[in-house]
Amino acid sequence: MYVLQTDQMSPKDRYKVMSGTIVPRPIAFVTTKSTEGEVINAAPFSFFNMLAGDPPLVSIAVGRRNGTMKDTARNAIAHNELVIHVVSEDMVENMNETAATLKADESELARTSLNLVESKIISTPGIKEARVRFECVLENHLPTKNDEGAVSFDLLIARVKCMHIDEAVFNEEKKYIDLDRLKPVARLAGPNYAHLGERYSIRRPD
Repeated sequence: MYVLQTDQMSPKDRYKVMSGTIVPRPIAFVTTKSTEGEVINAAPFSFFNMLAGDPPLVSIAVGRRNGTMKDTARNAIAHNELVIHVVSEDMVENMNETAATLKADESELARTSLNLVESKIISTPGIKEARVRFECVLENHLPTKNDEGAVSFDLLIARVKCMHIDEAVFNEEKKYIDLDRLKPVARLAGPNYAHLGERYSIRRPD
């Protein structure tokens, strides 16, 4: 068995090994308002997960580029809000387009066929085509340093204030999500993604 000490690996190699083994990962497709509030930015992040249901908290790690904060983190911090969308299979191509590196005053959505829709609680709009979207307020921002002491990513902890769920994927009575209809996409390493695939259940011990 290989033994890899992280302090003896390059950041690139650590990323490759970790992102290739910690799979599949959910994708947060995030919209934010630019710091001036005139442009809506959109970007996908796969370092994303649910932290708790009470309170309803989620986390997103937004890596910095050469020490510079990305638009999503900067915008979320400036306005204290963001919208997180679940990526279904039919959104993948459009989502991928928004991963392009653009200027802060350019909207990635202009590269897609996606449309905006007003939110109910917050001022940042969401993406109409998403089957699930969460209106969130920023709960906490934790700039995190690497081993050299430089801030390398911004950890955003967000509180979900309102959930929009397509009737086609939601059993309102049982509060159950139909995954076969939602068809969420997971992130793997490199340019690779995955469908849910075969699923099975295991009963928990008493």
